[in-house]
Amino acid sequence: MGSRGSEPVSGEAASRLIDQRLVDLGDWRAETLARMRTLLREADSELTEEWKWSNPVWSHHGIICTGESYKKAVKLTFPKGASLPDPKGLFNSSLEGNVRRAIDIHEGETVDARAFKALVKAAVALNLDSKSKPKSSVAKRKQAPR
Repeated sequence: MGSRGSEPVSGEAASRLIDQRLVDLGDWRAETLARMRTLLREADSELTEEWKWSNPVWSHHGIICTGESYKKAVKLTFPKGASLPDPKGLFNSSLEGNVRRAIDIHEGETVDARAFKALVKAAVALNLDSKSKPKSSVAKRKQAPR
C-alpha cells in the first residue's frame, strides 16, 4: 500500500494511509483527527492529502498543515502559521517560533469549526500568493545585466 515511513506518498495511497492511521489509533485521537480532516476538506475542496514524515499532510500549492498524534494530543502544525491571522486564538502550541504555529487538541476538547476553516483558507491564500510572487533573489538575477 505504499510507504508508512519517510517516503512521500500522495493521492489515493496517502488517503488510504491516513484511513489506516485512524483505524490504528482507534480512540479519541482518531475521532479528533477524522473531524479535523473533514473540516480541512470542507474548507478547501482542492486540498491534496499526502503522507510525509510518517504523518498525514494536507496541501494546496504547498503544505497547509500536518496532523500528528501523540499520547495526550492531536497536533495540527501549520508551517506558515505565524503569518496567518488567528483572531480566535486557535494556535496554542509552537508559539515561540517565527514561522510555524500549531493547534494541540486534547481529549474532550473541540476546535471552533468556523475559525479553523478560516485558518485553512488563509493558509491556502498565503500559499497561492507565495507561488505567484517571484523569489527576490531569483528576480534580481533575472534582471541583472550580464
